[in-house]
Amino acid sequence: MIPSEAALQITKPAREVFEAIVDPGQMTNYFISKSSGRMEAGVHLMWEFPEFDGAYPVRVEAAEQDTLIRFYWDVDEVECEVEITLSPGSAPNSTVVRISEKGNFPDTESALKFVKSNTEGRANFLACLKAWTEYGINLRKGAFDFMGEGQ
Repeated sequence: MIPSEAALQITKPAREVFEAIVDPGQMTNYFISKSSGRMEAGVHLMWEFPEFDGAYPVRVEAAEQDTLIRFYWDVDEVECEVEITLSPGSAPNSTVVRISEKGNFPDTESALKFVKSNTEGRANFLACLKAWTEYGINLRKGAFDFMGEGQ
């Protein structure tokens, strides 16, 4: 099992950060282009991304108010667990967001490449979440348009 991890402090209270993560209306401003619903324990969702074709199934296991979100999705036929934890930050009214993703990938170069890419993706998620929650800026808008150009 190869984990992918990232963390960042956001200068907003946990309740605002949690809501930005579970609310599809907010998520479309920094992460996905479409969701079939809100992240709540026990629900199955479909997510779409602006830079990828198709929809991706997501199974939400836990959504504990202001502290934890855990969901599963498949990557190359491997079920991955994503855990997002929220804890008090060092600054007043701040929240540290930690993301861990793991799956039973084989110990191969392609699996290591995936983990590297996914760790970069988690860091991008956190930066975009921070820009959205603190400043109302959508950093993803137009950011991946070049991917449709065959590059």
